[in-house]
Amino acid sequence: MLEKIAKCIQQNQNIIEKKEINPIVDYIDAHSFKSAAIFSDIGEDSAAVRDTDYFILVTTDRIKTSYIETFPYGAGFSSILVGVDDIFCCGGIPLAASVILSFKDKDIGQKIIEGICEGSNKFKIPIIRGHTNPNGLSYELSSTMIGKIKKGNYISAKNAKLNDNIILAVDFDGKVATASKLYWDTVTFKDSETILNKRKSMNIIAEKKLANSSKDISNGGIFGTILQLIRYSQVGANININKIQIPPKLIEQNYTLDIYIKMYLTTSYILTSPENNTRALIKCFEDFGLTAHCIGKIIKDKNLLKISDSKESIDLFTNK
Repeated sequence: MLEKIAKCIQQNQNIIEKKEINPIVDYIDAHSFKSAAIFSDIGEDSAAVRDTDYFILVTTDRIKTSYIETFPYGAGFSSILVGVDDIFCCGGIPLAASVILSFKDKDIGQKIIEGICEGSNKFKIPIIRGHTNPNGLSYELSSTMIGKIKKGNYISAKNAKLNDNIILAVDFDGKVATASKLYWDTVTFKDSETILNKRKSMNIIAEKKLANSSKDISNGGIFGTILQLIRYSQVGANININKIQIPPKLIEQNYTLDIYIKMYLTTSYILTSPENNTRALIKCFEDFGLTAHCIGKIIKDKNLLKISDSKESIDLFTNK
């Protein structure tokens, strides 16, 4: 099983794609203008801009064209979802969104817009700006979300510390989405109060300063998220695959670990926490209806991902 999981991680196309943009990100980070007004930027799920007692949070995401063409309503909804979760995962509160949209078929364009509005209402996020091209040659959809957080509460994706515990938190109350067997939907069938309340767990964790670092789990899956976090924190990770629990609803549908680790898990997070905070952090997630467990440790070997099954271990590629 361990070798099967290792191969699955190494061949995950979403992880490969994220690795391919690393040189571009590094170049922009090294050559773009810097300002003292910026607290944290490239590499974070939500960048932070200094503003009196708060940070202004900013995050931007693009939805894949193939997804837009196949599931335009879902793509519109996702353009709000991804930004919301980027803001919450650093402990912040999302405030408003701006959307850029281009489409060539008006019926598809209308479905995208309806999905955006559904996401806006579900997460209680006003759409305050944007740009629309109803005569495009192709389909494009991207969103920018802004939020805020008190300065001392910000959880960075770049702050994992040696010997931190690695915690996986997942909302087990979900279903496999129609769009993809690799999409764990914990949102569309719930009311706003329920989904926002679950995300408030990250606000409490931030306020109590229980985590050193965090990222939400998106299309890179569990290990793609871990690889990003250790790269930006300049550390390594040792993960015991036996500690990764699969939601019972997925087990009933014969999902195995090698499939589960590739899933986009909505309302789910990877965090690192010092030993003395780990129990309180896990309890906080449990209080808000998420399932959380320690699945590994942060190690000193820069960018190294190590996986084990309590008997043997495999060193995977370094995320350079």
